[in-house]
Amino acid sequence: MSDIDHRAELDRHLTWFESKLPPKPAHFVGWLRKPSSKYVRLPIGALLVGGGLLSFLPVLGLWMLPLGLVLIAQDVPALEKPTARSLGWLERKWLERQRSKGVEVAPHPAERNTHGRAAALDE
Repeated sequence: MSDIDHRAELDRHLTWFESKLPPKPAHFVGWLRKPSSKYVRLPIGALLVGGGLLSFLPVLGLWMLPLGLVLIAQDVPALEKPTARSLGWLERKWLERQRSKGVEVAPHPAERNTHGRAAALDE
């Protein structure tokens, strides 16, 4: 998989995540993902990573660390591949869990597996 494929996969996962959010947070995430928001995205990502590292303090939590890494990964090519793989694993686990609960879920319309083929619903 080339760097462009990892970037596209990361973008697909973020689009899927954005589709699961309520309208106002989804609008903010959409704005934050735009290339013109780079100078806002990087400091927010760094603050989230820092807050995640200080998760032993009140209010801050470990949830901040992966969120910050996802934001930074959009601008740091070395983080694209591991972040895309991690998000792919998380998405698969979430879909499996929803299906095991009996909830009918369909993958994101643009969902692709790691080989570039359309993913089957009954995998």
